[in-house]
Amino acid sequence: MKITSILTEDLIQVNVPGNTKDEVINAVIDLAANSQKIKDIDKVRHAIFEREKIMSTGVGKGFAIPHGKTDAVSDIVAAFAVTENPIDYQSLDHEPVRLLFLLIGKDSLVGAHIKLLSRISRLMNKEELRNRLLQAASSQEILQILKDEEINYLDV
Repeated sequence: MKITSILTEDLIQVNVPGNTKDEVINAVIDLAANSQKIKDIDKVRHAIFEREKIMSTGVGKGFAIPHGKTDAVSDIVAAFAVTENPIDYQSLDHEPVRLLFLLIGKDSLVGAHIKLLSRISRLMNKEELRNRLLQAASSQEILQILKDEEINYLDV
């Protein structure tokens, strides 16, 4: 499954305001609420924050993957945000975060959820890609950057 098969322009936002980790996670969850696949946004929010309590999803290099699993979605949901300012996210490398890729999996689709997390991690490990995403001016531009990257560098 391609990342861009579940990510659409209405699930992407640039210049997301916020000054704290919780504020930007809430903002990207609110963005995900645009998906028709979400049945209960409060349960989604709870799943994401419960997962965050286990260990920070700030994986490093200015990037975080807040994620969780819940039956409050009918299928896997993704959202992507670029924050307005660098956020102290308690990341593994102690660096601030500006790129957030939210992934909400269905309890019964664990395999697909794990594969997508892996794909997102591999994709976002590329410094040049992260820089292009930080410079993007619109959700349309971000989606195109991700589509190009998936076509050129990842197995289908």
